[in-house]
Amino acid sequence: MANTASARKRIRQTEKRTERNRMRRSRVRTFLRKVELALAGGDKEGAQTAFQAAAPEMQRAVSKGVLHRNTVARKLSRLSARIKAAAVKTA
Repeated sequence: MANTASARKRIRQTEKRTERNRMRRSRVRTFLRKVELALAGGDKEGAQTAFQAAAPEMQRAVSKGVLHRNTVARKLSRLSARIKAAAVKTA
């Protein structure tokens, strides 16, 4: 347990930050899940719409320091490729 006032304050700050980051990460996962469900259902328009909503949310997580920029870039690239591939299959 922390002995000094500054250490107790840092613990409080860390708990708040952890909770915020957990919510941000959960929000990103929810947006990604919507894209995955649309892709699994074969709904290319829905997948595209969900992807356009998910991309800024993921970039926001990067700017807040929740996710690494290369991780987000990789995930967006792979999702985009899957959406394009689904569009080709149905066309």
